[in-house]
Amino acid sequence: MKLVRYGEAGSEKPGLIDGSGQLRDLSAHIADLDAAAYESGNLERLKQIDPASLPAVEGSPRLGAPISRTGHFIAIGLNYADHAKESGLPIPAEPVVFSKAPSSQSGPNDDIIYPRGASKLDWEVELAFIISKKAWQVSEDDALDYVAGYTVCNDVSERAWQIDGTGQWIKGKSAPTFGPLGPVLVTSDEIADPQNLDMFLDVNGERRQTGNTSTMIFPVKTLVSYLSTIMMLEPGDVITTGTPPGVGMGMKPQQFLHPGDEVRLGIAGIGEQTQKVVAE
Repeated sequence: MKLVRYGEAGSEKPGLIDGSGQLRDLSAHIADLDAAAYESGNLERLKQIDPASLPAVEGSPRLGAPISRTGHFIAIGLNYADHAKESGLPIPAEPVVFSKAPSSQSGPNDDIIYPRGASKLDWEVELAFIISKKAWQVSEDDALDYVAGYTVCNDVSERAWQIDGTGQWIKGKSAPTFGPLGPVLVTSDEIADPQNLDMFLDVNGERRQTGNTSTMIFPVKTLVSYLSTIMMLEPGDVITTGTPPGVGMGMKPQQFLHPGDEVRLGIAGIGEQTQKVVAE
């Protein structure tokens, strides 16, 4: 099942994409795709609905993030060996964990706002997933049972804020529009192997990132298990899993985004995003 939220920002409706690619309205069955909607029992009820019974939505409305508001917005750094190398950092012995502000969440095709004072705006295509039930001390064998589904994240980063000064990553990851999610949430039963998904990112039509989730240092099941040993994961929490090589910070010379640039990114089987960078 491919779940979406569509409509103007702040007034999105819940929907799904049927097997033919038609957007259909879920409003008669659920008010919104929020944390409660992604709890295991509620998600199973949605899966029982015949898509053909739902009203078709005409046109091509704006898509919002596939969850109304993240709980925790957890990110994993340096989770691809080649990306760690291009960053000049050692391959981590355990997951590098940081947070993005939930208010950084935006729709998959919304503009990326270039904040006042920014100077090193960067891109990162990532596989993200949403938690479906409380997870505490979960084993790797059981970990994927706690995943509602998968989506695409652009972990937009302001490198000067992230690295310079005190070097706290959350500072460079949390401005409004720094967390585009979507276009859809593909439920986990439709992703046969989250560790075999091709991914890409282009800037102004030029390929910058090419990768596959098979090269993650810590796969999804390890991340769920590991995170559940240091915090209680809850329904609606979003975890974004790191990026392959090709970010602007790793280029020689370094290259960063500026107002007017366009970013296009995607993951096979999930979908694509396109964002314009605009000045604040």
